[in-house]
Amino acid sequence: MRLKVMVLADNMKNLTLIVVLSFLCACSSTSEFEHIEPATSLMPKSASYYDLIALPAPQGSIVAAVYDFRDQTGQYKPIPSSNFSTAVPQSGTAFLAQTLNDSAWFVPVEREGLQNLLTERKIIRAGLQGDSSKLPQLNSAQILMEGGIVAYDTNIKTGGAGARYLGIGVNSKFRVDTVTVNLRAVDIRTSRVLSSVTTTQSVLSKEISAGVFKFIDAQDLLESEIGYSSNEPVSICVVQAIESAVVHLIADGIWKRAWNLSDPKAGLQNTVLQKYWLEAHSEARVSERIKQG
Repeated sequence: MRLKVMVLADNMKNLTLIVVLSFLCACSSTSEFEHIEPATSLMPKSASYYDLIALPAPQGSIVAAVYDFRDQTGQYKPIPSSNFSTAVPQSGTAFLAQTLNDSAWFVPVEREGLQNLLTERKIIRAGLQGDSSKLPQLNSAQILMEGGIVAYDTNIKTGGAGARYLGIGVNSKFRVDTVTVNLRAVDIRTSRVLSSVTTTQSVLSKEISAGVFKFIDAQDLLESEIGYSSNEPVSICVVQAIESAVVHLIADGIWKRAWNLSDPKAGLQNTVLQKYWLEAHSEARVSERIKQG
């Protein structure tokens, strides 16, 4: 009888411990959810953005036009998410125009909403009673930015790990997708492609969960589970790929002498410029270019 009471007491201790742990996990999860509030903020800046603004100054800013920088992947979200929603955002033109505007190398001119701009100029011209001399002409571009989001590949890498002992287990999963962007700078006067680069950016998704599935006795079953998942926004990854493409385009144009630095000797010593050159060329060629100035 005494042994039976001791076993019952041990079972009650285990049950109490498991219930307390489950309660703490639930409370922790609930408190985390309570602190999640809708917030409005600027899009976070990435390392590629800081590389963009750290580039050396150009000899002169280049007026660039962007008519269309669209999704060329044809990818849609998998069922059951949606049959019609695209896998990547359709705002590549806006992202590219903002990136060009943030750089010191290019001055973007509005072309995506050109018809709206022309309509407003007609209204202004009508108010001036046809005197168009008071309305300045639109700026013409020197180069045309072409390209688009050319690929979105899913499940490039997948994996996970887990363990379970006496009904208590933890497991994790991850998945990696990639976004590929192509960007070309075209000379409007000659239609010559001055530079063309292709960049990729990874999209990481991960999930971590823990659970308890345990029979306390022949009739009582305890089951508890907690976890979370994290998915990188595809829009942010597209922005990072575009920013990296613009930096690579600038570095490649300097390498090919399509455009020039304001101070060639000082500019060639720029660490960001050297880093992007090393990605595209061998270390020996980069060193030789720096020596030549």
